[in-house]
Amino acid sequence: MKKHIISTLLIFIAALSAQAQFVLSAETPMSKFRGAEMAIKNLYVDQVDEEKMVEDAIRGMLEKLDPHSSYSTAKEAKALTEPLNGNFEGIGVQFNMIDDTLLVIQPVTNGPSEKVGIVGGDRIVTVNDTAIAGVKMGRDEIMKRLRGPKGTKVKLGIVRRGVNKPLYFTVTRDKIPVHSLQAAYMIRPGVGYVRIDNFSATTYDEFMEAVKKFEQQQMHTLLIDLQDNGGGYLQTAVTMANEFLQRSDLIVYTEGRSSPKREYKADGRGRLKNVKVYVLVNEFSASASEILSGALQDQDRGTIIGRRSFGKGLVQRPIEFDDGSLIRLTIAHYFTPSGRCIQKPYKKGDLKEYEQDFEYRLKHGELTNPDSIHFADSLKYETLRLHRTVYGGGGIMPDVFVPLDTTKYTRFHRKLAAKNLIVNTNLKYIDKERKALKRQYKAFDDFRNDYQIPYHVVEEILSEAKKQGLEPKDDDELQRTLAYLCPQLKALVARDLWDMSEYYQIINEHNDIVMRAVRMIEQSDGAKPTAPVVPDETVPAGRLEQ
Repeated sequence: MKKHIISTLLIFIAALSAQAQFVLSAETPMSKFRGAEMAIKNLYVDQVDEEKMVEDAIRGMLEKLDPHSSYSTAKEAKALTEPLNGNFEGIGVQFNMIDDTLLVIQPVTNGPSEKVGIVGGDRIVTVNDTAIAGVKMGRDEIMKRLRGPKGTKVKLGIVRRGVNKPLYFTVTRDKIPVHSLQAAYMIRPGVGYVRIDNFSATTYDEFMEAVKKFEQQQMHTLLIDLQDNGGGYLQTAVTMANEFLQRSDLIVYTEGRSSPKREYKADGRGRLKNVKVYVLVNEFSASASEILSGALQDQDRGTIIGRRSFGKGLVQRPIEFDDGSLIRLTIAHYFTPSGRCIQKPYKKGDLKEYEQDFEYRLKHGELTNPDSIHFADSLKYETLRLHRTVYGGGGIMPDVFVPLDTTKYTRFHRKLAAKNLIVNTNLKYIDKERKALKRQYKAFDDFRNDYQIPYHVVEEILSEAKKQGLEPKDDDELQRTLAYLCPQLKALVARDLWDMSEYYQIINEHNDIVMRAVRMIEQSDGAKPTAPVVPDETVPAGRLEQ
């Protein structure tokens, strides 16, 4: 017994001694953090991944700040910045996966794959003699094998419909452009339409290239579609807004605790100052989208149509580490010309509630009825020329509200999409019929006017859905589903035969926000005014139309 007591005391004393040797400095928060990291690394009972532990600590710190400050590993950072940089390095194909096989939708025009003879409909089955088809290889792993530094070569094994033996091509990787302008076409005579996916380093140049083509077609009105546009570079939005505004017009200003106020103003050299402009937004239009929308609204320069935008009024600065990882740290708020900060409310550290804002809006009727939207008087501002009432504190409220049609996209349709039945059936159809369709429809206009999706394609979707236990609840739901499913399938076929611009030329005719803008233009007297369509001055912006 005495030996046991003595042994226990010795262990306790040794522990105290060890603790004494590791009394850590708490003189500053940083010394305390470093001390904790050192103690865990050296004393924790199990082996720890020090790099992951530090990354988790960084994420933890940022999560307690605001919803948009974040940390990205080197791999995550590359994936995030590639779309905004406007290019990546690879073989240059648009593809999708069908039955565990990579199906080329179409090669990038003048890209490395097109140059060696790869065509739409080809199946890539091997990469450098390693099988990637039928082996359950993940999309990320396939992408890793196809992408690589400019100038490097990769050998691709191709299976082509109508050719008995595999074909082999050696592709020299190159820089592949990533376009942020998804569509640009004349939606009606004299009316140009552009759909912008994000505000990247190349967006302004892409936009102005489209404008040049529109001007050759006597454009007098421009629709800028920012639905679902999550934002991007602030400077890109500023440069685009500059094209519409007069000299010294304020576009946006930023200000933060350690960031002095900085104003961005128009230089007066814009070439679109006399073009009538409409901007289309919805609940997923954010950040740079709201900078452009807010500038044109506050300067009474354009008409905003759609639903209240996301509400991101925070500016992030990328802070890079030498291993390629980075922190995106919120350093300032941005303010529209009238002084509005349109950042929606958030609780620090409560990202879940912030991310559920869409469900909150839907539940409270805001997406279907503008009268469900309430702003405090303290958030009231005035536009700079016509002194219309606008509001801050939660996105850009449009001048013309377009309710979300919750009956259009049925429960059955959502389930078909969730199971990938629509996309997969379309891929199989286009794979089989691509050559015949290209022979029949040499011009897109002929396709748009004459083509109808064969009903056997729809029947295949419904049959496969039934096998998986998915059925419409009644004939009414089926008919409402088909009313939107058929044009959706036609748009997908157009995309696969041509490109995204042709996809939007089909699907936009069924987009409520786009069609509201078109009707407003068609109902006008045909003049080419430089001022926007403006609501009665006694009515707050967002209450003009329903």
